[in-house]
Amino acid sequence: MNAKSKKFLHSYLNNNSPVGFESPGQKLWLDYLKPYIDEYEVDVYGTAIAVINPGCDYKVVLEAHADEISWFVNYIDDKGYIYVVRNGGSDHQIAPSMRVKLHGDKGAVDGVFGWPAIHVRDRSKEPQPSLKNLSIDVGADNKEEVEKMGIHVGTVVTFEADAMELNKKYVVARALDNRAGGFMIAEVARLLKEKKKKLPFTLYIVNAVQEEVGLRGAEMVSRRIKPDLAIVTDVCHDTHSPMYNKKEQGDTKCGGGPCLTTGPAVQNNLLKMIIDVADKKKIPFQRMAASRWTGTDTDAFAYSDIGVASALISLPLKYMHTTVETVAYDDIDAVIKLMYEFVIQLKAGHDFRYFK
Repeated sequence: MNAKSKKFLHSYLNNNSPVGFESPGQKLWLDYLKPYIDEYEVDVYGTAIAVINPGCDYKVVLEAHADEISWFVNYIDDKGYIYVVRNGGSDHQIAPSMRVKLHGDKGAVDGVFGWPAIHVRDRSKEPQPSLKNLSIDVGADNKEEVEKMGIHVGTVVTFEADAMELNKKYVVARALDNRAGGFMIAEVARLLKEKKKKLPFTLYIVNAVQEEVGLRGAEMVSRRIKPDLAIVTDVCHDTHSPMYNKKEQGDTKCGGGPCLTTGPAVQNNLLKMIIDVADKKKIPFQRMAASRWTGTDTDAFAYSDIGVASALISLPLKYMHTTVETVAYDDIDAVIKLMYEFVIQLKAGHDFRYFK
């Protein structure tokens, strides 16, 4: 990963793009991509679509999702304490003592999830964090003061946690799920441009919104583009980190390379082609199984109106849906390489049907 790419990765990770409010991150993403693409469009809900070699009949998608889990202000009490509900799969157990940003009408406001001290709690009745007892303190003395800050019911709230590195091998940040994916598909576009590769098909680099609340952006864009095939990249669990059960959750780890899923939503001939590319280019990979659905935007493309040959390339990640999500730089590079090598070997018009 070159210095320019790493600088963009860290700035992109530090940006706020909560579900339904992804536009700031999408603008940052598109600004990075513009030198490497031919055109772009943004749909009415904010999904960004970068296009390389437009106008061809055969259409290929590389997709990630842009949104991060967050909170909504749900209630402000008379003393100025703020209570929230989830926007996506936010974890209430990690919230106490976390710093937050409330994205109000007058700009971002700093706040904290407060929690009573250990020595004043009744240990025989140890309270567990829940949406009933978690509150945000913005330094206001009453509800009116909160409202004067531009905060109201519906204001979106994100955790405050900048990206960092561990041992020069790992990057740590909130929302690597899935801004890492957005970064990786952007790097494929950069490589195609810098290596002057000419594609025989139209390539759509798609950064979709609202995955964390039900794959909504991908559902919309799959119907908009109607591609012939889609490769989705998202994250999966490092099951070698503590408190995982490999028999139940699979055997995948950071540093082991991209994870390739087998499951009903994954088109087998497309998966075989990806594996063949990985073997030929000596890119290490790991295997996963999805018993019914993948839980990613792969499902939205596979089961769209026309049915799209779809596959999932996942980035192994530690500590999903926390502020310290952790991935290996080597795995990021390997996912980028696998997607790039797949794209440049693909022939326009390839028919992935099982039989004709």
